[in-house]
Amino acid sequence: MQATTELTRETTPAVTPATHRKVIALAIAGAFGGFLFGFDSSVINGAVEAIQGQFGLSEAITGFAVASALLGAATGAYLGGGFADKFGRIPVMLVGAIIFFASSIGSGLAFGVVDLILWRVVGGIGIGLASVVAPAYIAEISPRQMRGRLGSLQQLSITIGIFAALLSDAIFAATAGGAGQMFWWGLEAWRWMFLVSAVPALIYGVVALLLPESPRFLVLHDKEHKAREVLERVLPHGDVDREMREMKASIQDDVRAKRTGSLRGPVFGLKPIVWVGILLSVFQQFVGINVIFYYSTTLWSAVGFEESSSLTISVVTSVTNILVTLVAIALVDRIGRRPILLAGSIGMTVSLATMAMAFSRSVMIDGELALQGAWGPIALVAANVFVMSFGASWGPVVWVLLGEIFPNTIRAKALGLAAAAQWVANFLVTVTFPPMAGLSLPLTYGVYALFAGLSFVFVLTKVPETNGMSLDEANTLLPNKNSAKSKAEPKAMPVPRR
Repeated sequence: MQATTELTRETTPAVTPATHRKVIALAIAGAFGGFLFGFDSSVINGAVEAIQGQFGLSEAITGFAVASALLGAATGAYLGGGFADKFGRIPVMLVGAIIFFASSIGSGLAFGVVDLILWRVVGGIGIGLASVVAPAYIAEISPRQMRGRLGSLQQLSITIGIFAALLSDAIFAATAGGAGQMFWWGLEAWRWMFLVSAVPALIYGVVALLLPESPRFLVLHDKEHKAREVLERVLPHGDVDREMREMKASIQDDVRAKRTGSLRGPVFGLKPIVWVGILLSVFQQFVGINVIFYYSTTLWSAVGFEESSSLTISVVTSVTNILVTLVAIALVDRIGRRPILLAGSIGMTVSLATMAMAFSRSVMIDGELALQGAWGPIALVAANVFVMSFGASWGPVVWVLLGEIFPNTIRAKALGLAAAAQWVANFLVTVTFPPMAGLSLPLTYGVYALFAGLSFVFVLTKVPETNGMSLDEANTLLPNKNSAKSKAEPKAMPVPRR
């Protein structure tokens, strides 16, 4: 039998408790960039109204100030892939931590909206770098049996970061008597919401200094001895020789096929699998999830809740997000990626349509928007069902797929491009929400519901199932729906082509 067939039919070595502990620790540390992502992107939630009032901003400028960090994140994500391939995953993490630290201080001490936006863009660059390198790093140090669960830690970290940001916002606002009120050292509470962001940036920098480099990056740069050392530390009882063979064989196949790092392909200039990653990222954002986490305080205030109650609702919603992400982590390696995404798309479509219907029943009372009768609770429940549907599916699973659907030689670059698309989509949703909401909230949520429905069609027709495959085997655009099962059957697996 041919060597390639034997390679795919080797018995997967057991993942021992020692391996569990080591790999999980590394994955958690690597995913801390997701915490920065969630914290930085949501910390402005509690400060929006105070900033708008202090600087006298219009709705359009307010939306741009909130979304400005996402432009920087798109830039950082686009550059991060190339930097990670050239300099390594760990150096990119360190640069991201440094940039984010500087941004936290600058944003907190901003004297006007212009320099606030500038510092937010700078911080976004750091977050963009971290958002690219984290899923790549986790995928590259994880055994195949655990890769889905460990890849989901990126989204779990994002949700925990969102929770931490909203909780700190609520504490500062409650202690000071409002986000616009004076707090320590003559600075308003909203400024401290940004200044406290320096703490996770420092922690991330220290963590990055303690992490080993990705073994796949080391193999790609002809440092096989160091790669073997890392694998022996990460997989003390695993089959290190097999891991090395698979990595080298995959890289040699890519070289023979003249696919040595280029993203170029026949579909609008890119490889089809790159477009799958880009569209996964776009759909993840176009359902409007970050409206809930960036504007929820303003949103619930607009329909009759006090500022303190709105902040409390936002914190509870973020806790819900964490809990359902844990559910996704428990299921992603058991039932596969595609079924989870499809179920999530259905849940998001129904809940968003319900929110659109609820807000279509809103009325103006003393110049303020209000939901009367049962419509307020209905909107609140629908919003949390939406968060649950997203958090249990599209939130974590997209990051898992982005970490494993690309070939070794283009993984970091393709991840960078997909993450950049995600940040751009995030920016578009964030900057357009205030004017769209001012025009019509039912129309706004109706548009998000439409994209949620389209995401179902996209997954059903274009997204591959990679459950149970090694990174080096998951090199096909659309394997059969039951590929994870069929892979276990004793038959030859051809060299994948894309």
